[in-house]
Amino acid sequence: MSLEARLQAVNADYQKLQSDLSNAVDARQRLEAQLTENEIVKKEFDQLKPSNEVYKLIGPVLVKQDQAEAKANVDKRLEFIRGEIKRIEAQLKDIGEKSEKKKMEIVEIQTAHQQQLQQS
Repeated sequence: MSLEARLQAVNADYQKLQSDLSNAVDARQRLEAQLTENEIVKKEFDQLKPSNEVYKLIGPVLVKQDQAEAKANVDKRLEFIRGEIKRIEAQLKDIGEKSEKKKMEIVEIQTAHQQQLQQS
């Protein structure tokens, strides 16, 4: 494979990694927003008295919900979101490392290509 073809292939891989990185960052931001929202709900729930009623919005209707069940659902949701954030962070680290390797590979190919041109 010629250096130019190899450079194009590696560059395409690098561009895909950058796209994957962008998507992972977007997912991380969405999860952070969900985490913040659910932490606010949890703080509000912590201030409830046992006599307070809790309602859940299902479509256009508010449905009465058991307070303990509502609190448990929020706790489960927070646990899930935190797990997803950890997974995305690991993915971001992996993509970052792969991206750096591809970047170095591009530099090496470009350097070899320049040397080849100078020798011609």
